[in-house]
Amino acid sequence: MMLSLAAAAPAVAQDVPSAGVTASVEVTNDEVRRGLSWSGGRAAVAGALRGSLGAVDASVRAVTLRDSPRHAGAEAVVDLTAGTGWDLGAIRLDASATAHLFAGARERMDYVELGATAGYGYGPVYATLGVAVAPSQAAIGGSNVHLRADANAGIPGTPFTLLAGLGHSSGGVTDPVRAQRLRPGGSYLDWRLGVEHRRDRLTFGIDYLGSDVAPEDATGRFADAAHAGDRLVGRAQLSF
Repeated sequence: MMLSLAAAAPAVAQDVPSAGVTASVEVTNDEVRRGLSWSGGRAAVAGALRGSLGAVDASVRAVTLRDSPRHAGAEAVVDLTAGTGWDLGAIRLDASATAHLFAGARERMDYVELGATAGYGYGPVYATLGVAVAPSQAAIGGSNVHLRADANAGIPGTPFTLLAGLGHSSGGVTDPVRAQRLRPGGSYLDWRLGVEHRRDRLTFGIDYLGSDVAPEDATGRFADAAHAGDRLVGRAQLSF
């Protein structure tokens, strides 16, 4: 997840309502973030709460990881996010901070990210540019910077939305083994092409997700090279 109000997926800052609290439950055949599987290629279940207090938006999202190799055997991750945003004419700016907390890991794996997005809508198309920065931390073997461009477009007259995204991860290295956790093989590109269908409180989607990580370059106990390649991910979400 760019500096996300979730990590995941997609920038949550845009989904947080101006008032009140919303919740959702989601199932997917793989929890993939920035082209990398966080659940070791296994199915995952996520629950999220989102709300606001004045100008501050907040969210909490918990996802099962099922003994994730990338995160030292973690059984789940909880993403805690706080952020705010501004409307400058037709442009929406958002800034946020996210703490990723891992439950059941054999080692200390928690880390934090800071970042921002800028969004612009034109007709049925909405596009965002964003950056997520994780300052140098022992848990990720250095620093991490993720640049991303995303777009979605509703198909007129239908309940379908097309999704596309392209990202690039880079950063500094203090521990080459732990740096493989978020950047197996070093700096890399990730991409997403998908479609989703929304009907009332239900959302169904399928995404083609991938990266240019070369398995032979992704080494070490956190790299999880087998789960850094292209894949199809299906998901279903209920909001209430």
